[in-house]
Amino acid sequence: MEAFYKKLLDNNKEWVAKSLEKDPDFFNRLAQGQNPPILWIGCSDSRVPANEIIGAVPGEVFVHRNIANMVLHTDMSMLSVLDYAVNVLKVKHIIVCGHYGCGGVQAALTNKHIGLIDNWIRHIKDVYRFHQDELNAIEDEKAKFDRFVELNVFEQVYDLAKTSIMQTAWDREQDVHIHGWVYDVKDGLINDLKITLKDNDSLSEVYQLDL
Repeated sequence: MEAFYKKLLDNNKEWVAKSLEKDPDFFNRLAQGQNPPILWIGCSDSRVPANEIIGAVPGEVFVHRNIANMVLHTDMSMLSVLDYAVNVLKVKHIIVCGHYGCGGVQAALTNKHIGLIDNWIRHIKDVYRFHQDELNAIEDEKAKFDRFVELNVFEQVYDLAKTSIMQTAWDREQDVHIHGWVYDVKDGLINDLKITLKDNDSLSEVYQLDL
């Protein structure tokens, strides 16, 4: 354990040295502040590192991660990140990225009692309920699992758009788009679900706030 811990610190020093070798002004520039064009809302899964899979460098991606890339309107951590990204950093793109083989989504397919996380998983089960006719019609279990992952991303994209943060930004004609992606751990490729929301007209009227 001590050797592994020490290796982490050694890796940091090696990364600093390589970064400075490529760009001597790298850290001085980062220290001046951040202006990322992207907010990434992804899963906490250790196999899905936001920057790496899209080839982004430090300073380009503002990140929020949780189990199964959920957007919950009672989650103050997520809302605070969203508010800062949209209203202060003025990001241009918000990406909700799920991944095939997601453990949180898989748990929502069962009635297994895990612990505290059961309360979080319940929100993913709601997604299943919304789309149960489509999902129940899929006989192949892997295909059903994959489709559930995609539908979960779809719902989180729309839940983002329903927030007062996004609706207020769009009402003042701020240029910010929400996208839905699914990452495939097996081959490293991103599946763009072709979901892009860019204004309040994307929402059903019942969700549109009177701003």
